[in-house]
Amino acid sequence: MKTSLKSCLLAAALLTPMMVWAQGGSTITRAQVRDELIELEHAGYSPAAASPYYPADIQAAEARVAVAHGNAVSGYGTGANGASDAGRPAVSKGDWRAMYDHP
Repeated sequence: MKTSLKSCLLAAALLTPMMVWAQGGSTITRAQVRDELIELEHAGYSPAAASPYYPADIQAAEARVAVAHGNAVSGYGTGANGASDAGRPAVSKGDWRAMYDHP
């Protein structure tokens, strides 16, 4: 066998297991899609309407559904908890001296 054919077969044999893992395990059913569409229709979205505001109207309906479910609709992640330390030095004077003052 030619070396190029051998290398192609070897690459295919090595990549096959990776392709199996690349497939997502979370699939949704038709019933779940239908339920989500019904929920969006109850929130005011009409899929049959030819709206020039297509992305905005479905996003608004999704936001209303998210609020109804108690999910956050703005930003990423959880809300920020804590306080700001504006004006405070990032490193205390004692730590600064320990880092840079050598005997």
